[in-house]
Amino acid sequence: MNKRKHALNVRKDDTVVVLSGKDKGKRGKVLRVLPNENKVVVQNVHMMKKHQRPTATVREGGIIEREAPIYASKVQVICPNCGNPTRIGHKVVEGGKIVRYCKKCNEIIDKE
Repeated sequence: MNKRKHALNVRKDDTVVVLSGKDKGKRGKVLRVLPNENKVVVQNVHMMKKHQRPTATVREGGIIEREAPIYASKVQVICPNCGNPTRIGHKVVEGGKIVRYCKKCNEIIDKE
């Protein structure tokens, strides 16, 4: 299978809102980004139950709850400046660095 690396507008530690599905409207922090699968893992969103067997690293077995990946197209970044869910644009700033910006308030989202 030919896997293509996708360029995602979502990065780790971004705050996002879920646009569709059973968790629609929930907000959370992005814990992991999986660009090859075009998915993200969001804190306390799309929780699944996993039956865990006791092993050397995990002392206790049982049913644990953890976040499952969801498609990146189902989430939208919340702008830290205006606080609204927004589409993301890219522009080149001085020094030739490419940064993300909010299309609503036109402010730069990237901190560094």
